[in-house]
Amino acid sequence: MSTVYSLERLRALHAVATHGSVAAAATALHVTPSGVSQQLAKLEREVGHQLLEPEGRGVRLTRAGYVLDGHAERVLSQLAEAQSDLDQLHGEIIGPLRISAFSTAARTLMPPALSTLRDKHPRLAVTLTEGEYDENLPAVLRGDLDLALIESWDNQPTPIPAGISRELLFSDMADVAISAKHRLAHRKVVAIEELDGTPWAGWTQHGACYEWLVQTLRSHHVTPTITCAVPDYDTQLALVAADLVAAVVPRLGRLPIPEGVRLMATRPPITRKIYAAWRSDSDRPAIRACVDAVSAAVQTVMA
Repeated sequence: MSTVYSLERLRALHAVATHGSVAAAATALHVTPSGVSQQLAKLEREVGHQLLEPEGRGVRLTRAGYVLDGHAERVLSQLAEAQSDLDQLHGEIIGPLRISAFSTAARTLMPPALSTLRDKHPRLAVTLTEGEYDENLPAVLRGDLDLALIESWDNQPTPIPAGISRELLFSDMADVAISAKHRLAHRKVVAIEELDGTPWAGWTQHGACYEWLVQTLRSHHVTPTITCAVPDYDTQLALVAADLVAAVVPRLGRLPIPEGVRLMATRPPITRKIYAAWRSDSDRPAIRACVDAVSAAVQTVMA
């Protein structure tokens, strides 16, 4: 007698294999850890093999678990391809589309892009969240997101996992913001190493942007003294105006600069590329429509 395995149970197994623990899998699947454990226990009874075994304070896949996970990964990928093929049968672009973007893209590019999608494709149900590439790319791979806007700094490119397709949207530059009271405030261009000894404002501590700033400063032989970690450029610039820190501020989505702040270009320039990224096996018409809408927004915003 043939056995039909539950898709949700296979998804739970693959999530544990991908994320390394039941708790992390539960977070990715938006369920409780006990719910994941119950699904896996039922799957073990269905297949007649132990799929997980204890490892320290966590778990790891058994040999049978690895074998079944390989099949689960292919099944989930084929289902994503099936959804893409079915979507293309519609003359109209419809259905859910889950997008995430880093902060300045979410604020600057997504409002006009979402307006375009609403007007051109009213049956497309779009949801938008904000996040950095280290959160968004794994979510795209898991199938929790359909599309992500990510940044990749030229001096520290974002690693793109296998199975992800991307399209370059545009290139952006960043400047250094310092207080008008700073000893270099009269300059128009500054080398990063000239700012050694200046405290800095960074993004959320130990996040992707924070770590990028640390590595950028170190690469210019500057001690990364980051005294303020705040995920908001308005707040960073207020701290700069108070002569407390310096900050790196991209040009995309730049807000009005407060009194007491000076912006200067860097030598060499600080540059980044902005990409749209999606699963290679899920190139749905809705994704293509969104990428086109964001590209059109870039032309308007950056004109």
